Amino acid sequence: MQETIFIAAPALFGLIIGSFLNVCIARVPAGQSIVKPRSRCPSCGTPIRSRDNIPVLSFILLGGKCRSCGGRISWRYPAVEVLAGALTWFFFWKWIGTPVWMAASLLAVYLLIVIAVIDFETMLIADIFSFLLGVIGLAAAVVNPYLEGAVADRLLQSAGGLVFGAGLIWLMAWLGKKIYKMDAVGEGDIFLMGGLGALLGWQGVISTLVIGAFFGSVYGIGLLLMKRAGRRDHMPFGPFLALGGVINLYSLVSPVRFLFL
Repeated sequence: MQETIFIAAPALFGLIIGSFLNVCIARVPAGQSIVKPRSRCPSCGTPIRSRDNIPVLSFILLGGKCRSCGGRISWRYPAVEVLAGALTWFFFWKWIGTPVWMAASLLAVYLLIVIAVIDFETMLIADIFSFLLGVIGLAAAVVNPYLEGAVADRLLQSAGGLVFGAGLIWLMAWLGKKIYKMDAVGEGDIFLMGGLGALLGWQGVISTLVIGAFFGSVYGIGLLLMKRAGRRDHMPFGPFLALGGVINLYSLVSPVRFLFL
């Protein structure tokens, strides 16, 4: 029993973190504090009791409705909690031998979840989150398993990845503007790739971009086939860059591999 609890503990911790991430997702775009007031029903504003604020379980027991007003609670809340729980479990056991990097990579993963969901819902990326990714990348460069060499070399690789990531997306945005006479990439994506570059280095920037472009294309084609979007409609790119970032944080995909796919 104790062994089972120990194995499951990272996931349980991640569920709790996921509940906090939901607060950030709901409040940051609205310019509200993520600290207070306490969680409230999005429909009637009634403060949520502690017993009704248990990650995932409360949603199931209440049938996805507010106890006070009966208003529907979005599936996004348990989905984010489950995602945070699952990723925490995987990253904990992946990097248990390097606890400092484990903590840094998990912080980055949590930020990427928030970035992805907010961008998907609002088409905006708060630059503070991308800035924090860059800070984490530079601060953890010494223990980053994807960087090599002495301390100075690692810091240089992290900083170089930051500049390369931001610069590459900026170049794509500039070319898109010149060719299509419209914004092809959002400004928030530039800072996001800079933050990911600080964590993953130049190779991670390329593979993240390829992974993001692939899944973004699949999503876009799906919308076109279902006639839910037009060819010139804007779609969020941040969620797919975030997906590529999470994949590379877990296990860096070398760009060379794409040559053999």
